[in-house]
Amino acid sequence: MKRTDIPPYPGVDILSDELVWNGRFPLQRVRFTNTRFDGATSGVRCWELWRRGEAAAVLPYDPVADRVVVIEQFRFPALAARLNPVLVELCAGLADGAEPPEAVAIREAREEMGLEIEHLVRIGNFLLTPGGSDENLTLFAGRVRLGAVGPGGLLGYGGLASENEDIRVLALPAQEVIDRAIAGEYPNSVATIGLLWLAAKRDWLREQWS
Repeated sequence: MKRTDIPPYPGVDILSDELVWNGRFPLQRVRFTNTRFDGATSGVRCWELWRRGEAAAVLPYDPVADRVVVIEQFRFPALAARLNPVLVELCAGLADGAEPPEAVAIREAREEMGLEIEHLVRIGNFLLTPGGSDENLTLFAGRVRLGAVGPGGLLGYGGLASENEDIRVLALPAQEVIDRAIAGEYPNSVATIGLLWLAAKRDWLREQWS
């Protein structure tokens, strides 16, 4: 079960905390007031809070081949948002209990891509939907060694059959995916953040890992 407690914070007064759904991802309805920037107390605010918890993602990069590994998979919420539902993403997943983010990143790369991460560099922590969810994602770059790459950069297919995952794995030239991220072609925020970081740190990373 996910944690549903709210930590104390100066100026925040919890008036009510109702658990309205207690499935895999709990949903709370919280009424509270908080101290405004001008020092006054806010009116009563009511937020619905989706508790997804800790997560991690990794941008696998081979500095010798100068290629980035991404995945493509069908996302039903993207379809609901009237976007192309086949998204270019980084491998990512939720922590299993107290599992550290480094372990999550290594596990997800193995499960979704069939890759072994040799070394991790932390990029940062990001709230994916701060207006409605507590999901806190730690993003890494991961050093990998690629073998033969098929037409179009195809490495193969991944994902867990037990979770009904259907994932296509691609190893693409770094400059190509960076250019696409800068052009705003990737709706997935985690992939875009990771690729923009790589654009700024690519030379440094190649010096460190080559």
